[in-house]
Amino acid sequence: MLIVVTYDVSTETAAGKARLRKVAKQCQNFGLRVQNSVFECKMDEAQFVSFKSSLLKLIDEEEDSLRFYRLGNAYHNRIEHYGSKKVQDLDAPIIF
Repeated sequence: MLIVVTYDVSTETAAGKARLRKVAKQCQNFGLRVQNSVFECKMDEAQFVSFKSSLLKLIDEEEDSLRFYRLGNAYHNRIEHYGSKKVQDLDAPIIF
């Protein structure tokens, strides 16, 4: 299934800046960055539970926020893209 993750981490303190880097890194481990604080992640339910748990451990719920959008397996018809960034196929191999 496709999960879209968005986050807003307070960076007013050094601790907040460190949290932001950790949240971004964890999201990069599971998906593709499509905007500054937005990731598309293709995973199964077990991976999602683990991913969500890892992010919730990183944030400060008093200062930060996370949003998860479950688009399911038929997500291709639910996404429209316009603008300059090229759309990456989540099913295609990633070459480093």
